[in-house]
Amino acid sequence: MTPTQIVFLRRLGSSVALWTVALSIILTGFELGFMFLIGGLGLLGLWEFYSMLDVKKLPNFKIIGMVCGAVFTTGSFYYFSRVGPEHSYDFEIATLLLFLLVVFSRQMFQRTRDISPLETMAYTVFGLLYVVWLFSFVTKIVYLMPRDAAGHVTGHIYVLWLVLVTKFSDMGAYITGSLIGKHPLVPHISPKKTWEGFFGALVFSTGGACGLLALIPQRLSYLTQRDALILGLVLGFAAIIGDLAESIVKRSAGVKDSGSFLPGIGGALDLIDSILFTAPLLFFYLRFFVFNS
Repeated sequence: MTPTQIVFLRRLGSSVALWTVALSIILTGFELGFMFLIGGLGLLGLWEFYSMLDVKKLPNFKIIGMVCGAVFTTGSFYYFSRVGPEHSYDFEIATLLLFLLVVFSRQMFQRTRDISPLETMAYTVFGLLYVVWLFSFVTKIVYLMPRDAAGHVTGHIYVLWLVLVTKFSDMGAYITGSLIGKHPLVPHISPKKTWEGFFGALVFSTGGACGLLALIPQRLSYLTQRDALILGLVLGFAAIIGDLAESIVKRSAGVKDSGSFLPGIGGALDLIDSILFTAPLLFFYLRFFVFNS
């Protein structure tokens, strides 16, 4: 068996295992499962981010960041599911404020006058905002959507739609770039990304968004084909930016993958990098253009 075949089998096995777990949680509407799935991936991604900084010997308060990330994730989930959005936003702001106070207080005990204090605080805070805060919008989407008559959540279907549209973008970029890609997009960040792959990602994400809505319109009743067309383009573009954003982090840290959580794929951050940018955009589109229309 060739190395390429081994990598393919590892990637296939990881993908099947991951989708089996994710779909079983999403399709059943198991709320506690959502918390462990979303929270687990977010915190693992945060740990990988700080670990990449460690590889480059970039200063950070990893433990403080992880503790705050855990508090932020579990608290946000609790408030959104039990209390409601209004107090949830207050909780998140209060948690971020407390986090800043803790980071600054911790830095006061570091006896140095060079640039490292500023770097340590910046890297630590950026990790929380980049991974945990952005990924928390997946939870927000789940609870933004009204519950059904029996009190069950309905937003989990919109999360599934979001993930599939995001992956359609990734797939379109890979297939189109591999087949006809000739013009580099941003070679200083990711040499394999091409303009052909960029437009292929937009075509695939838009087609996937409209196709999935046509397939299950009753489960995505708050969206129209016009919404799907707009979101397909917007989310496809955001997915590309999310992938490139993580490439900047990995290239700066000098690593190929964020971790080894999924054999053949990489780490948790490699898995959710695009969703970190597509989830907030879907949330705000739903909030400003669907529920305010």
